[in-house]
Amino acid sequence: MAGFALTIWGFIEVADEVVEGESHAIDSRILLALRNARDLSDPIGPLWVEELGRDFTALGGVGVLTLLTFSVAGYLWLIGKVRAMLLVLGAIGSGLLVSTLLKQGFDRTRPDLVPHDSLVYTASFPSGHSMMAAITYLTLAALLARVLPNRATKVYFLALAVIVTVGVGVSRVYLGVHWPSDVLAGWAVGASWALLFWLIARQLQHRGQVEPE
Repeated sequence: MAGFALTIWGFIEVADEVVEGESHAIDSRILLALRNARDLSDPIGPLWVEELGRDFTALGGVGVLTLLTFSVAGYLWLIGKVRAMLLVLGAIGSGLLVSTLLKQGFDRTRPDLVPHDSLVYTASFPSGHSMMAAITYLTLAALLARVLPNRATKVYFLALAVIVTVGVGVSRVYLGVHWPSDVLAGWAVGASWALLFWLIARQLQHRGQVEPE
């Protein structure tokens, strides 16, 4: 509950800075620091780093996350954990809806300081890739952690989920399609959503309404 409250508070603080325009200076500074000063269309680093950025950003895309979600849902259905399957689908599906509503509500324009190295077609705040990566990977990692036998493997999958989520968010700024504050807000909401559904899963399991660990 403390973690959930902390991440919600973090989102509110970032959103307040964005609405008041106080984040623009540091957003711009970070965005420009990731570009060649002589050619703003060129992200810093060799070409393989640019390609790595595009690879990481794809891990937070709708196609990849949809495939991953339905793959896990199909597995849960096959092993007879139907209610756990519905919980996973509910967590990720409702997260997508919240992401869409937040984007429409804030309606922040995309960065215009540098050319975009990835196709974009929605509003900027919060970062949908960052938010949905946090929701999907952290939710699935938490689900795995509840069925794995020892602490080391639990920590491994949770750490892997965090690394992928961070990589997706950083790649969005590196490719110039999001302000850093967009990504911070996406991480905050995504983490809070994953924590919320983890708490819900625990309560439902204790009541016997969702399959036990």
